[in-house]
Amino acid sequence: MSALPEVTDATFRTEVLDADDTVLVKSWADWCPPCRALDPILDTLAAEQHPGLRIVGINADDNPRIAAEYRVLGLPTMKVFQGGEVVKTVLGAKPAPALRAEFADYLR
Repeated sequence: MSALPEVTDATFRTEVLDADDTVLVKSWADWCPPCRALDPILDTLAAEQHPGLRIVGINADDNPRIAAEYRVLGLPTMKVFQGGEVVKTVLGAKPAPALRAEFADYLR
């Protein structure tokens, strides 16, 4: 289980869209093994405390409104939000070096 803070349909606006920081949101589900494979990688990135970046999770099954609104069609899906807008989407589980490369612009 991930140590990432969780957001919900109810908290998404304040925690993600209205955030001053850049927010990386991992959409996941309990039944998704690739989602669980990402947990230690994203937990490590979050623990490194990159200035201006927050990493959170959202359970797509428990929060279908956000999953539908942001067209989360497969899991895991990671979306980076800046100023309330999606600026990057990454689909599927990837090894740590590939994820670091994908998110290099936000890992300062």
